[in-house]
Amino acid sequence: MMLSKGLHYAKTAKFNVIDVGQKAVVQVPLPQQQQQQKSIVSSTTAMNSEEDNFAELSAAVTKQASLVKELKKTGSERLAEEEKKLKELREKLVALGPAESLELNRKVFDETLIRRMFVVPSFEIHGGTSGLFDMGPPGAALKGNVVDAWRRHFVLEEKMLEMECTCLTPEIVLKTSGHVDRFTDLMVKDVDTGDCYRADKLLEDAIDAYLEKHPNVDQDEHRRIQRQADAFAPLELDDMLKKYNVKAPATGNDLTQSFAFNLMFETKIGPSGANKGFLRPETAQGLFVNFKRLLEYNSGKMPFAAAQIGLGFRNEIAPKNGLLRVREFTMAEIEHFVHPEEKDHPKFLIIADTSMVLFDRDAQMGSGKTMCISAGDAVTKKIINNQTLAYFMARTQLFAEKIGLATNKLRFRQHLKTEMAHYAADCWDLEVLTAYGWIECVGHADRACYDLKVHAKATNTVNEAQKLLDQPKEVTCIEFVPNRKLIGQSFKADQVQVHALLEEFSQDQLLKLDEELEQHGKAAVGKFEISRDMIQIKTSKKKVESEKYVPSVIEPSFGIGRLVHALLEHSFSQREGDEQRVVMRFKPNVAPVKCTILNLQSNAIFIPFVAKIENLLTAASIAHKTDTSGQSVGRRYARADEIGVPYGVTIDFQTVNDDSVTLRDRDSMAQVRVPISAIPDLLYTLCGRHASDQPTPWTQATQAFPKVDEQPAIKNGTMLDHTPRATFSRPAKPIL
Repeated sequence: MMLSKGLHYAKTAKFNVIDVGQKAVVQVPLPQQQQQQKSIVSSTTAMNSEEDNFAELSAAVTKQASLVKELKKTGSERLAEEEKKLKELREKLVALGPAESLELNRKVFDETLIRRMFVVPSFEIHGGTSGLFDMGPPGAALKGNVVDAWRRHFVLEEKMLEMECTCLTPEIVLKTSGHVDRFTDLMVKDVDTGDCYRADKLLEDAIDAYLEKHPNVDQDEHRRIQRQADAFAPLELDDMLKKYNVKAPATGNDLTQSFAFNLMFETKIGPSGANKGFLRPETAQGLFVNFKRLLEYNSGKMPFAAAQIGLGFRNEIAPKNGLLRVREFTMAEIEHFVHPEEKDHPKFLIIADTSMVLFDRDAQMGSGKTMCISAGDAVTKKIINNQTLAYFMARTQLFAEKIGLATNKLRFRQHLKTEMAHYAADCWDLEVLTAYGWIECVGHADRACYDLKVHAKATNTVNEAQKLLDQPKEVTCIEFVPNRKLIGQSFKADQVQVHALLEEFSQDQLLKLDEELEQHGKAAVGKFEISRDMIQIKTSKKKVESEKYVPSVIEPSFGIGRLVHALLEHSFSQREGDEQRVVMRFKPNVAPVKCTILNLQSNAIFIPFVAKIENLLTAASIAHKTDTSGQSVGRRYARADEIGVPYGVTIDFQTVNDDSVTLRDRDSMAQVRVPISAIPDLLYTLCGRHASDQPTPWTQATQAFPKVDEQPAIKNGTMLDHTPRATFSRPAKPIL
């Protein structure tokens, strides 16, 4: 298929996650049975040994990479030596074979997605823009069904509070959350082409190239500069780029001065341009800033979860791999608020026996092998930090299986210590095996109390919940009483800041402040110095029936686009013996179209029956597609298979006699004879009424209906006509 100028099909690449290599194909050349068995055992043993070697080396690479990352932070003198070891380990790993990936006919897969309009490049006729894609009719319907299944599986079943927050976000919100700082890199541009590069990476590569050309120079100073590359200020980095004569890698052109590049899309809110904002990089912040209202809406009950489905935006430097790395994407995020010391889940026993494949951090840096373990055992053995985190991980796996992802291509990978934020308690990613390797599709993070605390501090808002105690208890209360008049006279315009600093003191800090004032008569409060007569510290005891706390947050975050891409890959197949016939084997509950309506041939007597079935399915809200073109039924079935339609209704000559039709199963190509009036209820059974329903298997759902192949050869003036793809009723005698 030809694409517009400037566009091309995605190329297969590998994702940066080291894992067990692909299994080798066992060749059995000898004809005798015993020799075959001996060969299989020998080959399997060798294969397992090779896998073990790959796994161990993968773990060694992961461990060494983690060490190098730590050394870069500290600027250790050992960095150069350890980086050399890491390079050698990676070279050995590459020599053993490619990282694990899903076997897929990439060319046919990509061509099918575009030709059948699952996903197409945005603004294609204008040359397109990388990182932006449009979902065509089947793609949009598939994505909509995945979102509907997610909402029913999580929001409805878990009684979550769903919100829809704005995509436009004021700068102060993302500054508070840390996104403004975390999403910034120093960039440079090619002065002629405008191509962008990350400046510190260019410097690191330039130093490597310089030392390779000048092996006899003293390397220590150059390596020291290389280690500090990501810590330089813009002017310092510019000086270093000039020192090493760094040019644009693609063209050799000069580079602009370095500048801060933020992965968030910046905009101005309002006509004055004074209010700076961003398109949100995630949906979570809208839920955090509304915590107080959500708690009130929930009548103060804890724990509870809030959810949101919506768009996120990230100005990726190098978008690639189709829907896996794009600039605009749909997210579905959950923020489960819970007491920081009470993370057991009331429904945990329901999923405790659910088996999951875990790739914990010890295995990543040790054996390199995954483990299959139940959620209950994983919590008991402290592999997963708490019940609530494990509960959502298990529920996520059940959701992935429900929409049709292959169970044997799912795993949960734990973040290494060097990957986690300082405040996080535990993090696991659901990774799905694709043609690009293992891809993170859902993140699960125990974010502790960080988010609510930073927003509370920045806005002077109380983001606290309250817990009723079983029995009242006596507590010691420590509070300060400021001498506002004296503080005002001493600090004048800064008095508000002094009071704010004192308000932030914990009870322990107030006690220490009191001791220092007693000993020295003065003490520091931030950058200010107060005297003994400016403040009094009072201690009292009282009985309380409740206690206040800042909740912890367990956050499952779903990349809907990535899940859809993985689902497309896992559903892709080709008919055995006919590789040109593509079949998208979507589960019926999420298939974009549930049923296709076909007429056997272009005959006017079939038109009323087509309209009748269309009206029935429309009234039943069953997605269907009618194809009454003049092509053969087999060709039309093939077209339906390409967009994953699980069932096909065909109107033939027996329909005219007894008001029945054939219903064909996409996967087995089996057919049954069904009265037209029974079609809606049968499709409900086969597909479920909603995307989150579990479909009934074909053989079970259709056992009450006669198989087409078992019908009499001639009946009511019609006869069965068998073709390689289906069986239909035609007139027994030619129509003159």
